[in-house]
Amino acid sequence: MLAADGRVLASSADAGPATLLTPGELAAARARPRWFTTGAPLERTHATRLYAVPVHPGAPARPGPTFVAVVGSPTRLADRAEDRIRNVMIVASVPLIALSGLAAWLLSGAALRPVDRMRRETAAMADAEDAPGPAAPTTAPALAVPATHDEIAALARTMNDLLRRLHAARARDRAFVADAGHELRTPLTVLKAELELAARPGRSAAELRTAVASASEETERLIRLAESLLTLARMDGGPLVRVPVALDEILDRAARARIPLAAAREVRVRVDVADRPLTLRADPDLLRQAVDNLLANAVRHAPPGSTVDLGGQRAPDGRDSVVVRVRDRGRGFPPAFLPHAFERFRRADAARGRDDGGTGLGLAIVAAIVTAHGGTARAANHPDGGALLTVVLPTGDPTP
Repeated sequence: MLAADGRVLASSADAGPATLLTPGELAAARARPRWFTTGAPLERTHATRLYAVPVHPGAPARPGPTFVAVVGSPTRLADRAEDRIRNVMIVASVPLIALSGLAAWLLSGAALRPVDRMRRETAAMADAEDAPGPAAPTTAPALAVPATHDEIAALARTMNDLLRRLHAARARDRAFVADAGHELRTPLTVLKAELELAARPGRSAAELRTAVASASEETERLIRLAESLLTLARMDGGPLVRVPVALDEILDRAARARIPLAAAREVRVRVDVADRPLTLRADPDLLRQAVDNLLANAVRHAPPGSTVDLGGQRAPDGRDSVVVRVRDRGRGFPPAFLPHAFERFRRADAARGRDDGGTGLGLAIVAAIVTAHGGTARAANHPDGGALLTVVLPTGDPTP
């Protein structure tokens, strides 16, 4: 028991006559109960944990002087336990860290082993692709998907989907190059033959004029084919620049430009635009080329004395899009050709297409232009006869 000034009023034999609190601690203990840790000599080699409580003798209404009661206990047991735990941790930490590192290495190796296998398989695919040998496989290469149903398996499935897409794209490019080479070979061969015949001695003026006219036709066909290939390359080259376009005016101009050729074939072109003005955001030059190709295809296959209908309107289902339809009164598409109508170098009648100057790229260019604008193109046969081509284009910029 301590007085307010720090004098020892009473103490146990263990505590002795020494004052266990410093003046600052004593002042704090007079206000409220406090815990202290001190090195005062209850034990010379261990600290002491003290608890000091203020004591107010007398009645509550008339409190007397404040005393401080202090009890304490040495931290010998706690210090020994702490020393023992520290020694155990020091001794056990080294092998524990080694075992943890080994376990982490084994677990990471097991987790990444499928990734390393996929890397080796991908490298083998690349080496097989670059090595000279037979033609490319008809099926896309694929990585083995681990049966773990985790992120690694999801990565393998995603890579397989990417490989399938790359294989399909490369197959399309190879087919395109092969078809383009085939299409270019024919007019070049004819052109070479005509020039060789014209260079032979003894040719009459009429024969030379015929050879020159034939060579001119083949040259014109080569120009059309080259322009078509450049247009398709532009479609594959990146995004388009879109500006506000009046589609109804494009339809009118395309129909007027097609009148001379249609009149030569005794075909009439009729324009019917239900909603004017019919506007959208598009590349005006490419949009005009798509309409020209649709009209050229329809006029080419329309019988003499018939009518080709060119129509445009807003989408009837309320969507922000416009619809363009072109219909002729010809024989229509063969049913087996409809799913392939917009493929490159596809013709409903291959021999007839070459004879009248078709390259098999007109509808393919239409599909490429429409797709680049975020729209869709469909080919069908009209119930009353003839072919019907429908193009749906969004009025705004398509969502990437």
